[in-house]
Amino acid sequence: MNISNNKILITGGATGIGLGLTERFISENNTVIVCGRRESVLNELKDRFPTVITRVCDVSVENERTELYNWVAAEHSDLNVLINNAGIQQWMTITDEDFFSRATEEIAVNIEAPIHLSSLFIQLNSLKVIMNVTSGLSFVPLTKTPVYSATKAFFHSFTWSLRELLKARGIEVIEIIPPALNTDLGGKGLHDYAPPVSDFIASIFEQLNDGKTELTFGMSEAMSKAGPEDIRKAFARMNTMN
Repeated sequence: MNISNNKILITGGATGIGLGLTERFISENNTVIVCGRRESVLNELKDRFPTVITRVCDVSVENERTELYNWVAAEHSDLNVLINNAGIQQWMTITDEDFFSRATEEIAVNIEAPIHLSSLFIQLNSLKVIMNVTSGLSFVPLTKTPVYSATKAFFHSFTWSLRELLKARGIEVIEIIPPALNTDLGGKGLHDYAPPVSDFIASIFEQLNDGKTELTFGMSEAMSKAGPEDIRKAFARMNTMN
């Protein structure tokens, strides 16, 4: 992927990893479009980065995803990069009364949205790259986030298949596999111990420049290369921690 002179759509690009991607891609001379649910957050992003183009869209809602695509096709038909970044993480257990409703929400955002958006945006003749943000939990689930971990394992698998399916069309599929980072994913304060997003972004852009299509960092790099016994040990260690 050429990291400059693109027109890029980033879902959930106003916070967390998405914000890091937005900031870096803008600095690399790209036109960046960000969609998100909250107009106030998008306005704050626009204040920080006046060149960014924003669009309110709840990617968990099918017709809003379709409307997003139709708007891009009409107004930004030269878009050549889609980044499926939006995701939610629910800390819960199956005995919670609202477990299923929260699980359904995670599935809509973390699975249905990127699958649907990918199928829509490949209709753009200009599209050259799809980037999917999965997780180190694709390889080793955290039982405190049982559905989130499962959705990311699904998305990791789907990304592998998508890469092969789109080769003939000349569309590159890149997987971004973050470990836990210091963001508000799952709730404020839960990941204060983790590395900063800035370090992660710097690392994955180095990997992009090297032509890699599976971008890892720290623990996610170790887990992506781990064998079955290492994965079992990591699962036991992660899920017996206080």
